Amino acid sequence: MRTIIVEPEHYAQEAVDIYRSFGDVLMERALSRQELLEAISDAEILVIRLAHKIDREVLKAAPNLKIIVCPTTGLDHIDLAAAAERGVKVVSLKGETEFLRTIHATAEHTFALLLALLRRIPWSFASVGRGEWDRDSFKGNELSGKTMGIIGFGRLGSRVARIAQGFDMSVVATDPLVKIETPNVQQVGLPELVSASDVISIHVPYSSDTERMISSDIFVRIRQGAVLVNTSRGQVVDEGALLGALTSGKLAGAALDVLWAEEKRPVVISGDPLVEYAKTHQNLLITPHLGGATFESMAKTEIFIAEKVKAAFTV
Repeated sequence: MRTIIVEPEHYAQEAVDIYRSFGDVLMERALSRQELLEAISDAEILVIRLAHKIDREVLKAAPNLKIIVCPTTGLDHIDLAAAAERGVKVVSLKGETEFLRTIHATAEHTFALLLALLRRIPWSFASVGRGEWDRDSFKGNELSGKTMGIIGFGRLGSRVARIAQGFDMSVVATDPLVKIETPNVQQVGLPELVSASDVISIHVPYSSDTERMISSDIFVRIRQGAVLVNTSRGQVVDEGALLGALTSGKLAGAALDVLWAEEKRPVVISGDPLVEYAKTHQNLLITPHLGGATFESMAKTEIFIAEKVKAAFTV
């Protein structure tokens, strides 16, 4: 069984050893689109992260492919219908709820973004780098006593709620698929949530139902001076409406770990309106989808998913 790992940087050695236990493994360097198509001609197992769009062209270039392995929950970068037509199985973390409860990286990154935005850390650090020591220009805001509104109350949303309560925040949440029973978390509808919250944090999966769910109609209802954090998927937010809310001052700020630009691979952000705005404004912070990118979480997920693949061959 030939396994090709096409995003090998810092890939967990224990996971690689598991793949080697039932076949040979090729660790590719970072590949361009054309290099990917050429590298996978004899792949039976294709191990990816988020760098590549796996579509019909890729599947055609890998005639022996049996399994696509991706240690993520979001699979919008894989053409699942085309894979099913080819009989290629997709092995991911989707639905692995109990295991995922042990993964905390994205919830922690939510607060890394939020605190960096509210305490103006990137811009104050840049000021120090310029040789300045200007405390008064970088006064920020506290979390204590504020209201956190959480959109999506699955494992991530519920984890974020617990952390928010640790900061002495009040928490409201909305999720049509969940009856929320967490102590001191009030379940409300989306319009009520955005009008009541000082901080709005998004934790929903991307689907046709959630695309642009944070629309211009929602931004109109948002409390004046609120901040928005998105660590889910860029397509959940109407980016034009978000930019308008930042420009008008309706939103005091936003912190994003995801962009619509990720819809295409490779991701091209040059000229992206939000990226261009962030270059000259101190109320928008963007990171390159770092939510799950810790050494601990990536190692745990890579090992877990490798064991899952091994089990498929040893039943």
